[in-house]
Amino acid sequence: MNTSLKQTLDHLAALVAFDTQNPPRAIDRTGIFAYLSEHLTGFELTLDDLGDGSVNLLAKRGRPKTLFNFHIDTVPVSPAWNTDPFTLQVDSEHATGLGACDIKGAAACMLTAAACSQGDLALLFSSDEEAGSSRCIKQFLAGNHDYDHVIVAEPSGACAVLAHRGIATAQMTFDGVAGHASAERASDDSAIHRATRWAVRALDFAGEQKSKSYENLQGIRFNIGRIEGGIKPNMIAADTLVKFGVRTLPGQDGSKLLTDFRNLAEPHEVASFEPVFLAPSLPARDSQLDQGKQLAESLGLPLADAVDFWTEAALFSAAGLTAIVYGPGDIAQAHNADEWVALAQLAQVTETYTRLIQ
Repeated sequence: MNTSLKQTLDHLAALVAFDTQNPPRAIDRTGIFAYLSEHLTGFELTLDDLGDGSVNLLAKRGRPKTLFNFHIDTVPVSPAWNTDPFTLQVDSEHATGLGACDIKGAAACMLTAAACSQGDLALLFSSDEEAGSSRCIKQFLAGNHDYDHVIVAEPSGACAVLAHRGIATAQMTFDGVAGHASAERASDDSAIHRATRWAVRALDFAGEQKSKSYENLQGIRFNIGRIEGGIKPNMIAADTLVKFGVRTLPGQDGSKLLTDFRNLAEPHEVASFEPVFLAPSLPARDSQLDQGKQLAESLGLPLADAVDFWTEAALFSAAGLTAIVYGPGDIAQAHNADEWVALAQLAQVTETYTRLIQ
């Protein structure tokens, strides 16, 4: 094992040991942010604690035009973990720990690269990507900055991703007419039954979108994430809440798609409908695709196909920055129990980061 990989693994072990699960997002300027600040010597540091566990740390050296972004929060621990998720396990090929792939591995690579180079560099560490609101990035973009490009370090197999899906989520409440379940009208009047009939139509509608495509991406992704309502089997449910999400193709209007899904319900059955999170695809505008390709090629990064998952690169793109996704790891490992990242990719990305900032 070479020296730089060992340094990266040492950093990764330290980062994994910090509990940054989101929720509950019990994160402040101490803990992991103190560790990052301590190891970013020679940088001008600006830490913004936005409250509720949303923290931004901007580290700047020189006058860079490219910003590297890393989120340091993780998903909650799954009960299916076979090891301590906060203790990094390293074997001959993998480093296993909560956030090792998504995306503390990338942050560890950058800490190593930053320490052994002197070039201009800007790093933004944020803590609420997994919340589904992206308050940190939105707050950063609302302020003054002088960056032209951003590299968002989500797991991309150490290749540059130039395009990915957008995301739109909503919640909808169905009305029912309460009563005894023995009544003939129960089949029609139950809010749960109304939500279920809507769900069947929604799944059929989502399937009909397969004819639409963008490069290698086919159709939309649709998911009903939560249905809750009713009291007991012998009572007609008076209300039911449904939470659902759509992953759009680049260029699709997420807000319109949510409305299309809402309109699949009978108007008198819907008590409320509320979009929750709307985020553009990458690129946010078609013209930015060529700019992303030019940036990746100028940096000597291999190109990857468009991907199904969403990243905050889309928010930077919507704000006018040329944005690409580049980091170690495979998205298939993200959000999984026993999450791991390949040592070979940690070594490769550490070397690439070092080359880019010399």
